[in-house]
Amino acid sequence: METLDLDLTEIINGVEVMGPSPFRRHQDIVIAIAKKILFHLEKYKSGKLYLSPIDVIFEEGINRLQPDILFVKNDNQGILQDWIRGVPDMVCEIVSQGSYNNDTEVKRAIYEKYRVPEYWIVMPELQTIEILTIDGDKYRLHSFAAFEGTVTSKAIEGLEINISEIFT
Repeated sequence: METLDLDLTEIINGVEVMGPSPFRRHQDIVIAIAKKILFHLEKYKSGKLYLSPIDVIFEEGINRLQPDILFVKNDNQGILQDWIRGVPDMVCEIVSQGSYNNDTEVKRAIYEKYRVPEYWIVMPELQTIEILTIDGDKYRLHSFAAFEGTVTSKAIEGLEINISEIFT
């Protein structure tokens, strides 16, 4: 029988960091985004979607993160092992007041270092979704919307999300 291990510990630049469990609103937003992506993936079958907690091991003992949402394209499925061992095609972090610096600076730098093709930064307090894509070795803004409007993904081809449906 397999045991359930809900460890909310990440390793960030070699330091073990224990995070609190997310608030209900955070979970509501994760589910709303995941539903939109899953609906799209059911139609186009372009990859797999995972929700936290699941470890993404970029470098054993150095950087092991748990993004809120991640996507792996079909042609990148070799990284799907016991955990995710390698670089997902998209990661998404839902930012809270307590995680602002960690998500927008520390984790962004790690995702950029390992060249994660697409990074979504979702800010519920501001009702914004910012989608960054890797260009060379730096992130560049690909899509952005605040309060209303649509964001588009480059990693999940054809995906468009009306953000007013995420924050209601």
